Amino acid sequence: MKQTFLLCGSVGWCMEVFWTGCHALLHKDFKLTGQSSIWMFPIYGCAAVIGPVSRRLRRLPAFFRGVLYTAGIYATEYSTGKLLRHFSVCPWDYSHSPYHYQGLIRLDYAPVWFAAGLFFEKILADKA
Repeated sequence: MKQTFLLCGSVGWCMEVFWTGCHALLHKDFKLTGQSSIWMFPIYGCAAVIGPVSRRLRRLPAFFRGVLYTAGIYATEYSTGKLLRHFSVCPWDYSHSPYHYQGLIRLDYAPVWFAAGLFFEKILADKA
């Protein structure tokens, strides 16, 4: 589990830096500067639970697995965000989005989390 935690933390970090770098284009930042926070590594590392969960859900269609992963990612994002905000160290604030909930989750990110959950399932498929 330690290796999958480290794998998921690293992959999640890379995905976030790539996502924020691409998002910089919306602000005409052609340097494509991506960013993240050290706090995000253990949060992304929690995706390691997708491996054992996916083995139990393997008979379900991908759509339903993706929906379950999305719900799990939202729960993790909300609870870790709430905890980090309590200590004034939460690295994200979605309050500017019309689709946020308490500034901690963005409902319009559901397709992103759906794809991310299935992606983590794929990279963890051969990890026992």
